[in-house]
Amino acid sequence: MIDVLAPGPYATVQDLGRPGYAHLGVPRSGAADAAGLRLANRLVGNPEGHAGLELTFGMARFGFRSGAWLAAAGAPCPMEIWNERGVMSSAQGMGAPFWIAPGHELRIGSPERGLRTYLAVRGGIDVEPVLGSRSTDSLSGLGPAPLRAGTRLPVGEVRSLASISVDLAPPAAPPPPVLRVLAGPRDDWFSPDALAELCARPYEVSQDSNRVGVRLRGPALRRVREGELPSEGMVTGAVQVPPSGQPIVFLTDHPPTGGYPVIGVVLAADLAVAAQARPGDRIRFRVAGR
Repeated sequence: MIDVLAPGPYATVQDLGRPGYAHLGVPRSGAADAAGLRLANRLVGNPEGHAGLELTFGMARFGFRSGAWLAAAGAPCPMEIWNERGVMSSAQGMGAPFWIAPGHELRIGSPERGLRTYLAVRGGIDVEPVLGSRSTDSLSGLGPAPLRAGTRLPVGEVRSLASISVDLAPPAAPPPPVLRVLAGPRDDWFSPDALAELCARPYEVSQDSNRVGVRLRGPALRRVREGELPSEGMVTGAVQVPPSGQPIVFLTDHPPTGGYPVIGVVLAADLAVAAQARPGDRIRFRVAGR
């Protein structure tokens, strides 16, 4: 068991989600920055789809009754191990597996950049799956509740896992804050120069952003059609534009359908950039292939 001593601003259990249920109104959910979770799992010898912890802006503390192998990836945070006497015993880095002894505590600070940090434990977080996934879905409420102080998290079996074979995965340089988009499917609802306007100047990430979507502040996009569309399917990365003209980039907990027009869709390769954008950050759009 892992004891949650302090979850930080917002922390959840996430794996790679529950695809295949959009026709039932169930979002995929899963890690907002899937590459971060995959890397953390590989570092401790887990299959990439094992459940780990997604920490929003760090500031979390966890107690370990048994020893465990851990690794963190995503937004880089300072990490310290404290012993049962309340003395710091070591500092740990990102992108490398490390051992925490029984009775010790892991303290995670706030990220120096980015927003979401992924903590994997060898064996994975073994909460009860819902529709084949252990992910917390903040929109529908499926899956385990967001972490709170006093939550106890079971850890899965490790005997069948391969040996840990990776010593270090140095963090890559942060990607540029650019989201490449494909036009449509409803770009014809906007003025002919709206896509160029979307890409002309940076947008600021709003504090109202969450796992459902990154809400942006900046130049309003002008529509040439009034009203709303009949509900139609939405994909992760869709750039939906409500009547305010301020775009929203859908993340993994987005609704399966929507009635506002989608001017473009962010490439899957750039979704991690959106997932790691924190309030106040400035990001730009660029038409893919240009």
